[in-house]
Amino acid sequence: MSFRALWIITHDKGENASVRFSRRFATVEHRAKILGGSLYVAVPEDSSVLRLLLTELGLSDPHKPFVLLRDDCRRCPKTPAFELRVGPGEETLWPVVVVTHGPLILACLGLVDVPLEPRPPLANLLSVSQGITFLLGLQNFLLGSGGKLDNEVLASRLATLPSVLLQVCPFGTPLDVPSVAALAASTAPAGNQKQPAWKTGFHRGRAVVNTALTETVRSMQYGDPSRQDTWDVYGTLMCKCEVEGVLPDVTVTLTLPPNGSPLQDILVHHCVTSLDSSILTACSVDNSDSSSFSGPYKFPFSPPLEPFRLCGYTSQVPVPPILGSYQLKEEENHLLVSVTLKLHESVKNSFEYCEAHLPFFNRPQMGPVDVKVSSGHVDASKEKNLLTWNIGQKFPKSREVTMEGKISFTGPAAGPTDLICTDLTAYVKLNFKVPDTTLSGCCVDQHSVQVYSSTKPKIITCRELQSEDYFIWNSTSTAPICQMLL
Repeated sequence: MSFRALWIITHDKGENASVRFSRRFATVEHRAKILGGSLYVAVPEDSSVLRLLLTELGLSDPHKPFVLLRDDCRRCPKTPAFELRVGPGEETLWPVVVVTHGPLILACLGLVDVPLEPRPPLANLLSVSQGITFLLGLQNFLLGSGGKLDNEVLASRLATLPSVLLQVCPFGTPLDVPSVAALAASTAPAGNQKQPAWKTGFHRGRAVVNTALTETVRSMQYGDPSRQDTWDVYGTLMCKCEVEGVLPDVTVTLTLPPNGSPLQDILVHHCVTSLDSSILTACSVDNSDSSSFSGPYKFPFSPPLEPFRLCGYTSQVPVPPILGSYQLKEEENHLLVSVTLKLHESVKNSFEYCEAHLPFFNRPQMGPVDVKVSSGHVDASKEKNLLTWNIGQKFPKSREVTMEGKISFTGPAAGPTDLICTDLTAYVKLNFKVPDTTLSGCCVDQHSVQVYSSTKPKIITCRELQSEDYFIWNSTSTAPICQMLL
């Protein structure tokens, strides 16, 4: 349910009528134009709407008891949803919901999201019932606690109405029915700052800044000197800021260890207010400049209310976190499997999870499986021709784990197929997550987070490393060559 337009009108027994406030919602109007097609009627100027409304309500010419446009016997008026004839033909605005209280008139034009021909019953239109409720709540807000129209109260409430609508009716769609308490709470003084349209409310309470840095590593490893292994790392910094004020100032800083590789290909959210040009010029395509900016990376911004991605980046690390070797040999109707995984010494040996998946395609279903692992355990899904090696949360002290064994394919039915993995072309796919670490060493310095707030903010930071498309190919056969692209 959405509104195309909203009007607030005052009058003195039909005289000195004026539109005290009006708001058009362009995004809803665009939807109305698409839905209406050839039956679409544009919203006229406020002066025309004022004249038509006063006529419909019998306030424009009280000495004329009969007005043809309003009182024609062929019309069947259904209050409080009016039909305003805006053109010489059949062009009408409908349904215009109207609520009156003495000299105060509130009206809204709802969006009809069903076919206009034949005209749907009013009872089937959510925009009518919700519009009445919305206008009644708005009326209570404008009248104040006394329930009577006071010009001073009305003027002050109308001054705050734009910011109120941003919260209770952003982009013409009410979030909830506006109670008096909710609307009054929305009118806290906001200083001289104008609230932007993309920010639909304020936060009240203790300031909290929550950041989550996630680095994702991808890899293609072949175990063959003639084919170069590839890997890449990209990071994402998510933020959720609960800070008082219309446009509060927050600064989050990313830091690197002394020997860390500079961040590259940095993209920032549009709420970032300023940025050092050297941060944006670091590019992974051109590494000719060895004196790349290595931080600290400061991001001053005015946050939205919802969680958002503050920045993204790439990093060139010298080695992947886990180096692997995979070998398959075929003997009659079974395969000899050998897998070795080595955790690099620079990576924290504490996993949330670490699994290796070994699928086998274009073969009969698995029969007996006889494999041994140096750490963890193996589950076999014979219907899927899949071995799942759960390595656990830690590598052993040697930081190396192995799998050796034999797999038979003697099932009665065919297993899954794949266009690439034919003959001995096969892979191990690693899925892992390491909390409280990143491969580049990048982190959010908790003490450098700056929040310009009247109260001391609570700062929450976390980081993690996770895998995505991390493949180790069988070195005894061919494998697709892949160039990592972000």
